[in-house]
Amino acid sequence: MPQVSFVVPLFNTGAALPALLDAFRSLRVEGGWELVLVDDGSTDGTPGKAAPLLHEMPGQVILVELSRNFGEHAAVLEGFRHSRGLYVVNLDDDLQNPISEAFKLLAQLQVSGADVVYSHYERKQRHWARNWASRCLNRLATLLLDKPRDLYLSSFRALRHELVDRIVQYRGPYPYIDGLILGATNRISRLKVAHQPRVEGRSSYTLRKLLRLAANVCFDFSVMPLRVAGVLGIVLCALGLIMFSMVMVEAFTAGRVQPGWGSLMAVITIFSGSQLLMLGIIGEYVGRAFLTVSGKPQSLVRQITIHPPA
Repeated sequence: MPQVSFVVPLFNTGAALPALLDAFRSLRVEGGWELVLVDDGSTDGTPGKAAPLLHEMPGQVILVELSRNFGEHAAVLEGFRHSRGLYVVNLDDDLQNPISEAFKLLAQLQVSGADVVYSHYERKQRHWARNWASRCLNRLATLLLDKPRDLYLSSFRALRHELVDRIVQYRGPYPYIDGLILGATNRISRLKVAHQPRVEGRSSYTLRKLLRLAANVCFDFSVMPLRVAGVLGIVLCALGLIMFSMVMVEAFTAGRVQPGWGSLMAVITIFSGSQLLMLGIIGEYVGRAFLTVSGKPQSLVRQITIHPPA
């Protein structure tokens, strides 16, 4: 068992690969280290480009190729399953988190006695739209997953292997690592680290992927949307009863009824839209439950290549 396992998901990493691997070539860790690279269905030939660069590395390198793109969280979980280190560090392939900062997380992990240490940044070197989306996801996690308000859920984190062993038991098709961590431990620490600009290219996260991740938070790790739908139904029923009572009182006391065709159509539209919204929320839960029961895979491994240390 090496001292540290570094888990890095790859997706169309391309020209950044040499810089990423060079950051590990001079790395020396007492007790040894290993690097687990998980290619998440890259279309630019990333596995083929990585293979000739993995020779003569001072630590063991495990290259896991997935059969198609399953998403970052599924790729990281697959990497966790192949890690053997006493501590596991998860970082991205863009080198915005220097390797030297990983040892600060490991030191904090050992000193604090926490199961996981999350990084946070004084200034994030990302596009403003990505920063805004991250803030929205963190607030959503605070609302739905009881996340501490001062905790920033970063993909740059260090975990004890005992915690990794617990969260890799999840085999559902819609993984969300931070949700699994928050559900498995409350021994969580945080540490401010440096954040650098990307070495090459741009983030592969699109609006569609961010919305899909938000849906995983809502529908796979919380029943809050169902409760909101229930409360909305109660409120609309109460509103309907109040309006019906007002019409009846007016009819019996004043002897007349307002025509109100426009307001009637507006009320029908509101109630119909609310019903469709609640049906949609329930349908999302049912659909995800069906895909889970029917065995939709979280990830599928095409090939595993192990490069022993030099």
